[in-house]
Amino acid sequence: MHIHGAGRLRPFLKQHPRPRSKGRGFTLIELLVVLAILGLLAAVVAPNVIKFFKGAKTKTTQTQIANLGGALEVFSIDVGRLPTTDEGLQALVENPGDVTNWFGPYLKKSAVPKDPWGFEYHYRSPGDHGSYDLWSLGADNRDGGDGEDKDVASWD
Repeated sequence: MHIHGAGRLRPFLKQHPRPRSKGRGFTLIELLVVLAILGLLAAVVAPNVIKFFKGAKTKTTQTQIANLGGALEVFSIDVGRLPTTDEGLQALVENPGDVTNWFGPYLKKSAVPKDPWGFEYHYRSPGDHGSYDLWSLGADNRDGGDGEDKDVASWD
């Protein structure tokens, strides 16, 4: 069946084009799969990252003790002796009194650094393990311990 003249009406009929989506969205299942994959990756990677960061403070302590040891050696060369136990590490940043040939400060900063856990380093001169002993008691600030609580010392 053919309607006469229908071809001429076509331009006058409103044609609504279908809205075109710019991109297909994600389905709920696709999102859940991505979240599951991310969860698995986090479960595998997180323990290794945590283990790395736990050891970082101990390594930082070892480095700081070595740096303080270098400053103590320079102090000893200049003054002719190490700071006494009473003078402590503070002698590296300010003259402990009438010390001749003190050419400090022997540290870059104007204060003796604390260990990575925020505690003071322990210093003794003469030491039980050498000309001086320099150590940190670790995260728990107590003698002994394991892991982050383990003592870090200049003689180790």
